[in-house]
Amino acid sequence: MLYRKRVLDLPHGELQTPVLFPVRNLGKRSSDNTPEYVGTIPDLPTAMINARAIRNRDPMWNRLTNGVSLREEMGVPKDTIVYADSGGYDFSQTEPDTTPRETLETQRLFDADIFGTVDIPLSRENRAAENQRRIEQSIELALEASDHHDGDELLLASVHGYDPETLRNSIQYLESRGDFDGYALGSLVPVRSDYEKVTKLVLAARTATDKHLHVYGLGGLVYQPLLLYLGVDSFDSSAFIRSAGNRNYLLPGFGGEELWNIDDLEYLPCPCPVCGSRTLDDIRDDRDALVRHNLWALAAELRRFRYVAAAGKDIENYLDLRFQGNEVTQRAYRIAKQQVRRLA
Repeated sequence: MLYRKRVLDLPHGELQTPVLFPVRNLGKRSSDNTPEYVGTIPDLPTAMINARAIRNRDPMWNRLTNGVSLREEMGVPKDTIVYADSGGYDFSQTEPDTTPRETLETQRLFDADIFGTVDIPLSRENRAAENQRRIEQSIELALEASDHHDGDELLLASVHGYDPETLRNSIQYLESRGDFDGYALGSLVPVRSDYEKVTKLVLAARTATDKHLHVYGLGGLVYQPLLLYLGVDSFDSSAFIRSAGNRNYLLPGFGGEELWNIDDLEYLPCPCPVCGSRTLDDIRDDRDALVRHNLWALAAELRRFRYVAAAGKDIENYLDLRFQGNEVTQRAYRIAKQQVRRLA
C-alpha cells in the first residue's frame, strides 16, 4: 500500500496528514450553511473555501477588505487551517475571469495556509482537443502562480487529465519548470462513478511525485479508503452538506440511507455526539444536526483507517471487508491492489 502519514508545517500550525478538508459554502448563493464543527471534531481543524466565490460576494468581500478576518467571518478559531481553492470549478463552462496574481493576492488576504492555483476543469462532453487545451492552460496558469508566489503558504498546482500518461507528464513538466509544494488533482468529480478510471488516475499522480497530493471533491465515504490506500495526503468533500439536504444519513461501512426510509428505530446506530442522545425523529427534522452527523461519519471513516494502520493490522484485509458489499468499488480496489503490488 502507499498510505502514509506526514506533518505539514503551515502558517497557522502543524497539520497531521492524511486529512479531510470540509468544504465551506462561504460566498455561494446558499451562503455558509456549514454548522460549527472546528473544535467539536478535534482532528478536523480544517476548512476548504472558494476564493473566487467570496471575492464575488460584495457584502462579504467588503467586510473582509475592511478589517474582518476570514476566520471571524466563518466563526472558527484563529488557528483553523484554511485551504483556499482558486474556484476553478466555476470555470467549467467559461474562461477564467481572474489571474494567478489576483488569486494569490486574494488567498493571502484571507490568510490561508494552502493555495490552489487557477485552473480550468475538463469535461467528458468536450472534444479531446478542447480538454487538451484546458490541461495546457491550467499548467501555464500554475507556472505563472509559481513565479509570483514567495510566501510560507503551501502552493499546490492544480492538474487535470483523463489518462494516466497525461497526468504523469503534466506533473513532471511542472516539477521541472515551477516551484510547487505539491499537486491537487481535479476534474475527477464528473467521472467519479468510473471507479477504475479514477483509481488509475490517482495512482498515476501519486507515483509521479513524492510531494503532497490533494484530490478535489472525492472525500466522501466511498472514496476515502481508496484514496488513503493510494497514498493521497488530503482531500475535500461537500458530501456531508449535500447528503443532508436530501435527508441522507451517512454511516461508515454502509454508505448513505435516506432517513425517510427508516421507520422502526427510535435511535440511530451512530454513537457520535450528535446521534448519541437524540432520537431518529429529532435528527430527521433538524438539517443542521444531520450535517454535523454526516461530518462525524467522514471523520470516523478516516479515524478507522488510521487505527488499522497504527495498530499494525493488515490494511488490505480490512479493505477487502470494507468493499465486499459493493461489486463496483470492490473491483476498483482489486485493480488498485494489483497496481500497488507491482510497484513494491
